[in-house]
Amino acid sequence: MATHVHTPALARRRRPLSAYLLPLGAAILLALLAAWLIGNLLKGPAYFITIAFIGLTNGAVYALVALGYTLVYGILELINFAHGDVFMLGGMFSATMILSVFHLTLHASTASLVAAIVGSLAVAMAACGLLNATIEFVAYRPLRGAPRLAPLITAIGMSFILEDVAIGWKGPGYTAVPNVLPTGAVFSFRGVVYHWNKLIVVVITIPVLLALMWLVQRTRQGKAMRATAQDRDAAAMMGINVNRTISFTFLIAGGLAGAGGLVYALYFGQIRYDTGFSLGLIAFTAAVLGGIGNLPGAVLGALCIGFIQAFNEGLRWHTPGSDWTESIVFSILILILVFRPEGLLGERTPEGA
Repeated sequence: MATHVHTPALARRRRPLSAYLLPLGAAILLALLAAWLIGNLLKGPAYFITIAFIGLTNGAVYALVALGYTLVYGILELINFAHGDVFMLGGMFSATMILSVFHLTLHASTASLVAAIVGSLAVAMAACGLLNATIEFVAYRPLRGAPRLAPLITAIGMSFILEDVAIGWKGPGYTAVPNVLPTGAVFSFRGVVYHWNKLIVVVITIPVLLALMWLVQRTRQGKAMRATAQDRDAAAMMGINVNRTISFTFLIAGGLAGAGGLVYALYFGQIRYDTGFSLGLIAFTAAVLGGIGNLPGAVLGALCIGFIQAFNEGLRWHTPGSDWTESIVFSILILILVFRPEGLLGERTPEGA
């Protein structure tokens, strides 16, 4: 009997060595990262801040895509791998509108530029929203009661289908978008220069993100989304149309992907059929980093990934370089899944504990 009483204490004293080495290794990595950032900041403060602005812009683009991932996962616990390809098609819709409908050129007037951006944004968001809702209705809804592996494989299959659609539409090469955004300086202070093209990306992104937060937190439909995410059966018993709510969630997620596609096409100037796959994986990592299912967490994770990419590819002192960006991003994903699977702002649940 005495042996049984003291067993928990013995178990606590005999924790495996890895339980101490893993947190120690993480602390060392964070210390080295902080030292590297401080070293680069001291060697060139103005250049460091300029690179940080690039990271902010990249993070804003990733946030639009990451929010789509986290919305769908929050309500269905489904990783919609086709979401990145919906984003890619949003960029192609935007490129078509800019080139073939508004006929923008390098020296377009401000009025023409604003009209083209607003019109292309509306078309891209509407087209991608309807496309995403259609994918949910055709491919995911019939498998809602199936084992989780079935919709996951279906999502991967939809990703390849959308890539083939893009190849058939625009071909395997890059679709170029003219550099229509103004590149002059918004301000210049002690060597730090902030350009208009970066500000426009943030100006497009912030209202979209704020509108999404308002929709989810303040509207009746947002309450239905949160109730469905918490318990679908209970939500249905309370009179909520679960199927319509899920379709609406996919519609909003697709609209965010369309907005991200427009911003990406305008800022980077080109898009290709496989752009959504690579950027979608980065945005998914951002969603996991922030806490998948958590909207502010997705934004935080996207900004973190944007800064990491910009610092790795732009800083000069002991920087791994662009060839290592994806390895670093997915190493972060692995570390998050090991040490804090609920993400930075996510809540630990009994299922995920």
